[in-house]
Amino acid sequence: ARRTDVVWELRRQLMTTEEDDSSSYAPLNVTTGNNTCILFYASNFSLTANDSVFIDLTNATFVTQDVNISSSECSDTNTTLSLKYINPVNGISSLEIRFLMTNKFYEVSARNWSTLDSVEIVQDGEKLATFNVSVMSAPAEYSFHCQLVGTSNLYPAKLIPSNEEANNWDVFISRFQIQGFNIEDNEFSYASDCTGFFSPGVWMGLVTSIVLLWILAYGIHMIMQLTTNSRFDDPKGPALSVPQTE
Repeated sequence: ARRTDVVWELRRQLMTTEEDDSSSYAPLNVTTGNNTCILFYASNFSLTANDSVFIDLTNATFVTQDVNISSSECSDTNTTLSLKYINPVNGISSLEIRFLMTNKFYEVSARNWSTLDSVEIVQDGEKLATFNVSVMSAPAEYSFHCQLVGTSNLYPAKLIPSNEEANNWDVFISRFQIQGFNIEDNEFSYASDCTGFFSPGVWMGLVTSIVLLWILAYGIHMIMQLTTNSRFDDPKGPALSVPQTE
């Protein structure tokens, strides 16, 4: 037998530890005047250039904040988060990463939606790599969150190369969260996740359940249609004669 108070205390300690780990550093924020207009967070933010040069920008972006965000721009309709790094790795003197977001009104939903349209990587001020972004939109009042974002086909939100230079880069961002509009109290709003309720796994489960239910219903229907003879032949007696009228 276990004491419930000890188990509950241990559980609270574990939850506290998890919360401390998940909030090890604050999100990066861009301000205009006294107002925060962009919030950006990631637990891992790294790139690979030419399949050989690995660049980890997590510490420089969120911990030491050795990043220049002065070129970031904010407005009610367009927002650009610009992250500039000096000598992030040997062989690269400067690196700039831009996240371009828009805020538009859509008549179908009768509300504004914020969308991360593209991501740009500028190496040494001249080599521009552009990526289109899939499945990155949220109501304008919300932030956007995705567990994995990058160039791999296995990630829920993918960065799709749109020019030749982009093929030289691999991007990996984990626990990605960004908000470029309607920020209040310097905190992320409710997060719209990139993985909806009807994920591929949910669809597979629903289709399988429907097929099994159809087989079960068909089997029950066939069983209910079975009938038995009203009269039976006795092998020891005379043969049973059934009139033609019956």
